[in-house]
Amino acid sequence: MNNVFAKTQKARLLNFYRVMYRMRRFEEEVFEFYKKGMMPGLAHLYLGEEAIAAGVCAALNESDYIGSSHRGHGHLVARGARLDKMMAEILGKKDGYCKGKGGSMHIMAMDKGILGANGIVGGEIPIATGAAYAAKYRGTKQVAVSFFGDAASNEGTFHESVNMAAAWDLPVIYVIENNLYGISVDIRDVTNTENLADRAKAYGIPGVVVDGMDVIAVFEASAKAVKRARDGKGPTIIECKSYRWQGHHVGDPGEYRSRKDKNEKALWMERCPVKNYRARLLSRGDSIDEKDLLDIEASVEEEIKDAVRFASDSPYPDASEAFEDLFA
Repeated sequence: MNNVFAKTQKARLLNFYRVMYRMRRFEEEVFEFYKKGMMPGLAHLYLGEEAIAAGVCAALNESDYIGSSHRGHGHLVARGARLDKMMAEILGKKDGYCKGKGGSMHIMAMDKGILGANGIVGGEIPIATGAAYAAKYRGTKQVAVSFFGDAASNEGTFHESVNMAAAWDLPVIYVIENNLYGISVDIRDVTNTENLADRAKAYGIPGVVVDGMDVIAVFEASAKAVKRARDGKGPTIIECKSYRWQGHHVGDPGEYRSRKDKNEKALWMERCPVKNYRARLLSRGDSIDEKDLLDIEASVEEEIKDAVRFASDSPYPDASEAFEDLFA
């Protein structure tokens, strides 16, 4: 048994499960909205990657910043954003976080330090880096985290941002959510680097590879990186090896993932971060039992029902508001 897991307090262990279960159920309901034709556009679901956001966000303070990607729902949930306002935003409703104008890929929750999800691949990386620069300039001891996928690590914004952060010891953590595919392109076909975190060596900063299906492993690596950043020692790259259950978005069947190994998806789904963590809690052998987990699940189910009701009942914004709150 992982030593950190054995020593972690019951309340924190249960909270990891609550956060991951909330993510799972939220995304499942978003998928249902899409299948019923109730949401505009597409959604890029976080199903299968729950352990990453849960582990990283647990290591942060309330005042810290997050730069999120097009697959950003999980980051917001893990950060404690309101599910009802998120759901309303995804449906394009007036009571959403961005009054229905941001939608799935551009939710911003400044009260939670979420600087906005971003539909541009790698677009969130310089934003989080800028937030880290501002924190250092002001001397606030805040930390910024940038979540992005494996394909974004091939973008110029990644290398430019990491170079700047390393040169100036900025308090930022770059979290690569390596789910193996950038849309339909296998990352192993377009890089010659087995571990993307090894790119940290070029910038003289730590690069850490963790099992992105293990929330405890992610938390442990994130806590070290956050402490390093808060102590003024600069950035860290954390690569979380993971897998998304769905295709790139809700309308993508993802059949390209069987080209090399027809069992790939099944093998990864056997390592489900939510299901396996639940079993791990029950095998811990102390005061955590089935009732604890059932209570969490029942509570989350009620929260999801309320969020769905809130979003369904929320009105659409009036056409006269189309050009309000625009700054560019």
